[in-house]
Amino acid sequence: MSNQLISFLQLYKPIPEADQELISTEFEYKTFPEGSYLFEGMKVCTELFFICDGILRISLQQKEGRELTRYLLTQNQFCTLLNSFNHEVPAPEQIQAVCNVQVLVISKKNLMKLYQQLPYLKALIDEIIQELLMEKNQIRNAYLEMEPSLRYEEFINDQPDIALRVPLNDVASYLGVSPQLINRIRKQVDEQHLDEGIEF
Repeated sequence: MSNQLISFLQLYKPIPEADQELISTEFEYKTFPEGSYLFEGMKVCTELFFICDGILRISLQQKEGRELTRYLLTQNQFCTLLNSFNHEVPAPEQIQAVCNVQVLVISKKNLMKLYQQLPYLKALIDEIIQELLMEKNQIRNAYLEMEPSLRYEEFINDQPDIALRVPLNDVASYLGVSPQLINRIRKQVDEQHLDEGIEF
């Protein structure tokens, strides 16, 4: 699994073989079953995750008891709660496995040690995380600017790998629409695709 991380990092910058070994030894491989929490809110987030397989959900508990899905992250993406991780303050958000997930994880302490040994790695990982955060915000904002009836269809066109693996309630929360509306839209879209001979 560490090879997957190295291959991903090398899309941005060549990594010398000796450095690859060092990076691989610091990241620990873990699996989490569907529904489990990698991080529960109201604590300091001290770990950085790299998703090898599966989907992670970052959510926020609202006052009325409902959970708001802020981000859905999938394979070959880093995941942490950045403000909490960087500034060591409690995070209200939580990180949950939407399905069975496989991740590589490193503690902040070990990551800082790695950055001291490989100074270029900090700039590289920071750049990747910032790029991901901007992309996720742009995508989510784009959905929220659309008519509710168009959001789900756009979502399944843009991110079918996530749309087909995430529970309906989480998709509805992420898109800011009711589960009932998504259910109706899903049926209409499925019927339309069946009429057109398209299989999902």
